Amino acid sequence: MPSLDDLKKRISSVKSTQKITKAMKMVAAAKLRRAQENAERGRPYSEKMNNIILNLSGGISDKESAPKLLIGTGEEKIHLCIVMTSDRGLCGGFNSNIIKKAKSYFKKILDDNKTLKIITVGSKGYDQLKRTYKDYIIEKISFKESKNINYFDADKVGKIIIDRFKEKEFDVCAIFYNQFKNVITQIPQEQQIIPLKASEEKKDSSSEDNYEFEPEEDEILSNLLPKNISTQIFKAMLENSASEQGSRMTAMDNATRNAGEMVDKLTIQYNRSRQAAITKELIEIISGAESL
Repeated sequence: MPSLDDLKKRISSVKSTQKITKAMKMVAAAKLRRAQENAERGRPYSEKMNNIILNLSGGISDKESAPKLLIGTGEEKIHLCIVMTSDRGLCGGFNSNIIKKAKSYFKKILDDNKTLKIITVGSKGYDQLKRTYKDYIIEKISFKESKNINYFDADKVGKIIIDRFKEKEFDVCAIFYNQFKNVITQIPQEQQIIPLKASEEKKDSSSEDNYEFEPEEDEILSNLLPKNISTQIFKAMLENSASEQGSRMTAMDNATRNAGEMVDKLTIQYNRSRQAAITKELIEIISGAESL
């Protein structure tokens, strides 16, 4: 049984931890508001760009001469997976949910006897994947020094993907991230960006947008496709940022509440132990007085 001094130190330690988790919750809540606004503003832009490119592709008469970034290499032997996680922990199941989604995709690729290549964006993703998939990781990227999510970092990742595609290092590229829904819910996503694939919403849409293009479709696509890859990466980073802060806010709120419950239990245990010690001392004093 712990002594009174041990219980007192433990109560003090838990209270200090509670102060830290409460402060982290407040910081996450402040960052969440801006991150959520950025994610919501980025969605229409990235979705519209995707739709315009898909509309452009429908007007190409010679599919064989279309840009490879749009139609792919014609094979699906080598898959490149961009796993996007955070550089910091203490955010609940945010990173684990992305890794779980990615691992199910990895298993499917390997079961089909296809080649798997992985690029991790965020140190936490690398830390979790290196145990099982270290041999498949070809590059790890971290933006820990960047204070805010920005397009320049996304463009760096986009250029790495395009350069590797030009070197014919892969046939299909997919990104994995968390889509922000609300503070409690973040949905793991798998999005294929090479070759470009229509979303389910676009497939189910009965109406098509009609555009008149100047210059020709091929020339527009050659400039627009690389930008679209960076844009989709940037959208995923914005969604991840909002999801990370929402998940951290929820995790720190739970941690603060659990710390409070632990303090209450330890305080009750401390009071009982203290009362028992006082009672014991009184009995000893009374017994000593009677013996005299």
